[in-house]
Amino acid sequence: MNKPGYISAKPLSVLLGGVFADAYAKQGFASRELVTRWAEIAGQQVANFSEPLKIQWPRPVEGQPQEPATLILRVEGPMALEIQHSSDAILQRVNRFFGWNAVGKIALRQAPLSRPQPRRTVKPPDAKAIAQVAETLPEVEDDALREALARLGASIKRS
Repeated sequence: MNKPGYISAKPLSVLLGGVFADAYAKQGFASRELVTRWAEIAGQQVANFSEPLKIQWPRPVEGQPQEPATLILRVEGPMALEIQHSSDAILQRVNRFFGWNAVGKIALRQAPLSRPQPRRTVKPPDAKAIAQVAETLPEVEDDALREALARLGASIKRS
């Protein structure tokens, strides 16, 4: 009888790496690390109000050295001025991350950031309200169903 071979779990990033690589490449990113590690690269203060949109590389001119790229950042409202003033420090951090002078300037686009909305937590209704609604349901024989209907009724009544 044959024993099954060694099975190892692969990280999700390995399995989906190729899927996301094409999307990032269309925006000029050679790798997704600039986007995913933006807070580490630019600093938390800058990352709270900005995110990299894309990198625009100028067309190469034959016989000329490659010009540095332009990093386009999406910035929230009034922080654009602050980020513009600290653009030299951001450029240094980004180029330090790449290991060479890949980015020569930063262009800002003012727009809301694409952050996930925080989930709203709903508190369950209090026991007193549930008991009041349950008293109005004497015709329901099943206890679990009566309790579920009472919780639903108390939730609806509260909102």
